[in-house]
Amino acid sequence: MTDDLKGKTAIVTGAGRGLGREYAEKLAAAGANVVAGDVLDCADTVAAISAAGGGKGIAVSLDVRDQASCDAMAELAMAKFGRIDVLVNNAALYGSLKGGRFESLATDEWDACMDVNVNGIWRCCKAVIGPMKAQKSGSIINISSLAAVAGLPYGLHYSTSKAAVIGMTRSLARELGRDWIRVNAIGPSAVMTEGTSEFFGDRLEKVAGVIADQQTLKRNLQPEDLSGTVLYLASDASKFVTGQTLMVDGGTVFL
Repeated sequence: MTDDLKGKTAIVTGAGRGLGREYAEKLAAAGANVVAGDVLDCADTVAAISAAGGGKGIAVSLDVRDQASCDAMAELAMAKFGRIDVLVNNAALYGSLKGGRFESLATDEWDACMDVNVNGIWRCCKAVIGPMKAQKSGSIINISSLAAVAGLPYGLHYSTSKAAVIGMTRSLARELGRDWIRVNAIGPSAVMTEGTSEFFGDRLEKVAGVIADQQTLKRNLQPEDLSGTVLYLASDASKFVTGQTLMVDGGTVFL
């Protein structure tokens, strides 16, 4: 399924740890050249890619709140690899969010959540769209969340931001189809990553049990449970799939 990723270039945002690192490593293992971007250091991600073989990996300092930073990431990808085939918009605020009743959410935290989780995707899409249009091909993969469709109490800012990602995905798919650029989203349940642990804190074990119990497949998601969906959407196996949100949630909601 993923042989066609060999020699292609994939950008993964938020690749310093957790799901972003998982996506970057699996795309490289499938042969893609990976640009790993994050406000965190991506040296460990790139080292793991190099150790495993497959495609090449390079790290870039990326702040999705800054258009110049996003543009510089795309320029580096073009300079190193000559093309941009895949963009995985994974960078998001999650673990650092405090949450709480909607009326008590701090305005600054709400604004920061929207700026990273929504505007950050918009900025990264703008950064890569020129090369993709010139190629008449590309796959943009936006990471949404189960929270967008099921609702997350005490996390209204996060749920709202991830619902906006789905709306953006659908609108971009309509707009970019003429250039054969596909835009899809993935909606995972809570994945057992550092961010999930940080978000739920000492409630993690209890919450994880409740989440698993609500699923048809009754265990918590691990990062590797999502990588197959990313590879599918990145590859030509999904070359006629666009505007979709694929729920990877163990069978919690059915769209």
